[in-house]
Amino acid sequence: MKTHKKKEYHPVVDALGKRIKNTIKSTSLVQKDVAHDANMDVENLRKYMRGDQEMKISTLMRISHGLKLTVSELLEGIEKEIN
Repeated sequence: MKTHKKKEYHPVVDALGKRIKNTIKSTSLVQKDVAHDANMDVENLRKYMRGDQEMKISTLMRISHGLKLTVSELLEGIEKEIN
């Protein structure tokens, strides 16, 4: 089996993934439900949560909707996390 090195993304990709994961845990949401509400496959949501995939702005908006947050709420203070 081939092993792939994780592509290097901007640190905000990891920070945002962790924030999505922590939001799901802290609000007792279920990944499957968030993915459904975001109109995406749960495995794609998990890729974003792990920081394995960079997302488009439209995807960010859909995930925010699935988390019952605005994009602004999801991104608030993220610059401090990556610095």
